[in-house]
Amino acid sequence: MLKKALWIKNASQVVTAKENKGPLAGKEMRNLTVIENGSVWIEGDQIVTVGTTKDLEQKYERGRNDVTIIDASHKIVTPGLIDPHTHAVYAGSREEEFYRRFERPPSYLDLLEEGGGIHSTVVQTQEEYAYRIYQQSYERLTSFLAHGVTTIEVKSGYGLELETELKQLQIAKMLNDTHAVDVISTFLGAHVVPLIYKKDTQKYVNLLIHEMIPQVSSYKLAAFNDAVCLPNAFSFKQCQEILEAGKRYGMLPKIHADPFEYCRGAELAAEVGAISADYLLYASDEGLKKLAEKRIVATLLPGNSLFVGMKWPDARKMIDLGVPVALSTDCNPGSSPTTSQQFVMNLACMNMNMNMSPEEVLVATTINAAHAINQGDKIGSIEAGKQADLAIFNVSSYRTLQYQYGLNHIDCVVKKGEVVVENGKVL
Repeated sequence: MLKKALWIKNASQVVTAKENKGPLAGKEMRNLTVIENGSVWIEGDQIVTVGTTKDLEQKYERGRNDVTIIDASHKIVTPGLIDPHTHAVYAGSREEEFYRRFERPPSYLDLLEEGGGIHSTVVQTQEEYAYRIYQQSYERLTSFLAHGVTTIEVKSGYGLELETELKQLQIAKMLNDTHAVDVISTFLGAHVVPLIYKKDTQKYVNLLIHEMIPQVSSYKLAAFNDAVCLPNAFSFKQCQEILEAGKRYGMLPKIHADPFEYCRGAELAAEVGAISADYLLYASDEGLKKLAEKRIVATLLPGNSLFVGMKWPDARKMIDLGVPVALSTDCNPGSSPTTSQQFVMNLACMNMNMNMSPEEVLVATTINAAHAINQGDKIGSIEAGKQADLAIFNVSSYRTLQYQYGLNHIDCVVKKGEVVVENGKVL
């Protein structure tokens, strides 16, 4: 039996970025399509028509009796939010590290040197049963969904040895199969250097290249291969070797670029043809210009800067240089334990170091975020033929999303044409 069509009507605004077959950059990031008193007609899992309510009433006059209607009066409709950089599959917590800051605050890099930080989560993830990690991660995805996120990227990197890396990626695949939120997986074996390889990083790099990447590829568990470019983690040359190896096995490169100091990460992203370069706190102007030339998405993580007290990303400079910008929660247990992409949007708009406009943050969490995970032809904008992933917010203007900060404005979420959040409650 065919499912009824779904008609979202009477919206104060239907708001979407203008797609141009690639991520939006520069002044394009302020260029939204806003339809007052708008409507979206959905059949199956696809958007069929977008326009004013009056136009759709005329077009579908004969089919009104066989349709499910959502009255979006006094609300706005946007594409479902997309989070293109998370570490949302893990076990345990790092609350103790957070509370240590009030006594003797260690730096993020100090924690790694002590065997804490990421290493702490690695131990907890290695030791925890897969079904418990699945349950914890399922709950996180449900929280993402309640905040309007319909697709997220999830990285491994809390295993640092083959068995646990595969365990993380297999859990991510299970989540994709069982949860309403779509999960796009990334292999991040090059997260930090395991403690047992601290004196011989190249030995671990060789393990990544010759054993772990081929195994991940053989099981088809990851679309992307990521690496953290940092002198006390993986050098420029080592990251280059790791990312090129991933390409040989069909995984597109991503990179944690220049997160704590300049290490030519942005330049490397351009050189290997990365789908995105993330962090970029200490990227050079030359590196940013190369990202702009190749339209490589810069994924920025303001929640990380807030939580850890790091430098804020210079979004304004990047946008003015023509770099396409996306935003992400960087959901992880140590430096950004949040599932609210809406709050990240608030931070990017309100923080004077980032200085993004309401239009830019919406583009950065929809179409540009979609391109940062190679999904821009499928999701990220409200257009005929695209997957029906939509968020309905309890505000009458998209600008209110940033003005009334720190709140969850979600009323309804539609995923693949199905209502999965209604009246703010996950179904």
